[in-house]
Amino acid sequence: MKELVSRCPIEEVMQVLGGRWPTLLIYYLQDGTKRFSDLRRDNPTISHKMLALELRKLEEVGIVQRTEFGGYPLRVEYDLTPAGQRLVPLIDALGDWWDDVAGANEESRPAGTERAAMS
Repeated sequence: MKELVSRCPIEEVMQVLGGRWPTLLIYYLQDGTKRFSDLRRDNPTISHKMLALELRKLEEVGIVQRTEFGGYPLRVEYDLTPAGQRLVPLIDALGDWWDDVAGANEESRPAGTERAAMS
């Protein structure tokens, strides 16, 4: 991870959870154990390399636990740690907040106008 500019806890959190994938991975892992292929299926636009990097980053900070099972082929599963599980209500709250804000914005728009598609 990058060196921190300040000792602000929000900066530290955003270095871990910032970007497109970390919160989505936590969201999809909230339902339980998943294999790498399951997470690729849940997030079809993430590359194999990016998924591996993001999972490794979340594992390093103690949000995700990686478990290897011997045998051939090697089987690997991912779970949220207790620290990761504590993030789920926060991520759900962000989703609820966005639903409220987006809904309020839709209601305040003049009839016939549409929100631009996000990419």
